[in-house]
Amino acid sequence: MKEEIIIAGFGGQGVLSMGKILAYSGLMEGKEVSWMPSYGPEQRGGTANVTVILSDRPISSPILNEYDTAIILNQPSLAKFEQTVKPGGTLIFDGYGIPNPPTRQDISVYRINAMDAATEMKNSKAFNMIVLGGLLKIRPMVTLGNVIEGLKKSLPERHHHLIPMNEQAIQKGMELIVKIN
Repeated sequence: MKEEIIIAGFGGQGVLSMGKILAYSGLMEGKEVSWMPSYGPEQRGGTANVTVILSDRPISSPILNEYDTAIILNQPSLAKFEQTVKPGGTLIFDGYGIPNPPTRQDISVYRINAMDAATEMKNSKAFNMIVLGGLLKIRPMVTLGNVIEGLKKSLPERHHHLIPMNEQAIQKGMELIVKIN
């Protein structure tokens, strides 16, 4: 098993955190893991992305030109990364942040209305966990139990009381994701 993932959106959407939690979850399962963030001064408001590789075998390079799965959270990221999904791969996008949806027909495309769900939950910080839940529904590369352990590793202890809310957000994302082609 080898899964090469790009997560891209605006800084502040939890892109890097989502990647880190996914990477920690892979470590908990004994997988080989690579986590490579890409951001600059745009970390808060500009574009940010992270590449995560989970594998049962050693990873030769963290630098990729193509991905098995792309999670795209804004229109500029869609323009930049839609063509980098391998034929037969998966693209997940947030319906709120992308008015012009993906057009490729050679990949599986899923929509998740994560921003709307986070607003409904009255917690904008749940956005990335809703998206992560959608990913895990269609690509169960790590278990929910290990995601919760990954949350414990990545959140400061003073925020551990938020873990049940994050778990609810993940479950919500699993319910919301819809295949559009």
